[in-house]
Amino acid sequence: MNVRRLIPSTALAGAVTLGLVTLSACAGTSDAADKGSDGKLDVVASFYPMQYLAEQIGGGHVAVDTLTKPGVEPHDLELKPKQIGALGEADVVLYLKGVQPAVDEAIAQAGVENTVDATTLTKLEEHGTEVGHDHGHAEEEGHDHGSEAGADPHVWLDPVKYAEVAKGVGSALEKADPAHAADYRKNTEALVKKLGALDTEFETGLRNTATKTFITTHSAFGYLAERYGLEQEGITGIDPESEPSPARIKELQDIAKKDKVSTVFFETLASDKTAKTLAGDTGLKTDVLDPLEGITDKSKGDDYIEVMQSNLAALKKALGAK
Repeated sequence: MNVRRLIPSTALAGAVTLGLVTLSACAGTSDAADKGSDGKLDVVASFYPMQYLAEQIGGGHVAVDTLTKPGVEPHDLELKPKQIGALGEADVVLYLKGVQPAVDEAIAQAGVENTVDATTLTKLEEHGTEVGHDHGHAEEEGHDHGSEAGADPHVWLDPVKYAEVAKGVGSALEKADPAHAADYRKNTEALVKKLGALDTEFETGLRNTATKTFITTHSAFGYLAERYGLEQEGITGIDPESEPSPARIKELQDIAKKDKVSTVFFETLASDKTAKTLAGDTGLKTDVLDPLEGITDKSKGDDYIEVMQSNLAALKKALGAK
């Protein structure tokens, strides 16, 4: 099975309608979840965007373990039996349904009492290779990745949506560990404030640009494009493993010329071959636009905020921000 395949849109849509976090513990109980030997809440995060929230909000009260280690492409993750077993021992599990099918399956089987699916904390939308505008080109058979992939799970690349998820994670930790609820609430408020400042940076930095169109390897930046009035053109769709058709490459060449695109973006954890080939054929530059699925030594920043600020700098340069 291709582990990069996203789950059907019907399943994600069902998850979204659940509203907030599903916690199977009785609402009226005041007992905290059983903690590890160090007295901390054991939190398992599926990959970096969930890890960052857990660490920022949990602070010194949580011990965070991440299923996706640095340098591993999250969509490719295959869990070891030890990791699957550890899931059942966790106090809280944070994940984003639809990104990692292997994780989705393991969590469904683990039966952890406090399980947080980030897709239930904000509204998901369907995105394909094009977000922000329509060039008037008919979709070829097999090219409409939006309908193929269903709802786009890349909500963390929009600071506003990520802040909504952060609030839900904060509430989940408060319920799992009521003794430290005040600290979780305070940390959540501080993180939401930082994300609000980041949103302002993007809004201000991208307000006046020579072009609104950017081309990227896979279509991870749909929410970011919509938030800041940009036009994402993905070489592939939501599924980063899919191959572009010759017609799509020709279409992108035409778009690049028409919209005065200067740069083709690739990412740190996936192959840059297609991006560099397209850039070479069209005389364009290449640069990194990081989908923040993991932090490595190659990342342009040490955490979510720093890498997003690097993304903003790259976009401003590529789009000719004034």
